[in-house]
Amino acid sequence: MRISLIQKSIAAAALAAIFATGAAAHHGWSWAEAEQMELKGTIQQISMGGPHPSLYVAAADGVWRVELGNPRQTERSGFVEGSARNGDAIVALGNRSQDASEKRMKAVRITVSGKRYDIYPERIQTN
Repeated sequence: MRISLIQKSIAAAALAAIFATGAAAHHGWSWAEAEQMELKGTIQQISMGGPHPSLYVAAADGVWRVELGNPRQTERSGFVEGSARNGDAIVALGNRSQDASEKRMKAVRITVSGKRYDIYPERIQTN
């Protein structure tokens, strides 16, 4: 049985739509609140792997997952392996999850032991 060019095109378009939807859902900000918050705490764990480096931060109300940009974007901010250690003080500015039961935020800026890293400088809300 031969697959026609039209069938191949339809299959390719369907796969492209599936992957595009997944990428948009993963990389979008739709899961996060529009208003930014500041989270102060102590770094408990650092993960520099993909798809997004993340920090686990012990704050007054529990442990938060603080997601950074993709690995290259995080590196461009100056935050690289060795920039922070477990136990370091951190202030994270970012957008928390819309799910109030989830202690998760996407950081636009982090300050670790007095050094500032602008992960998403274009998204930092001033005021």
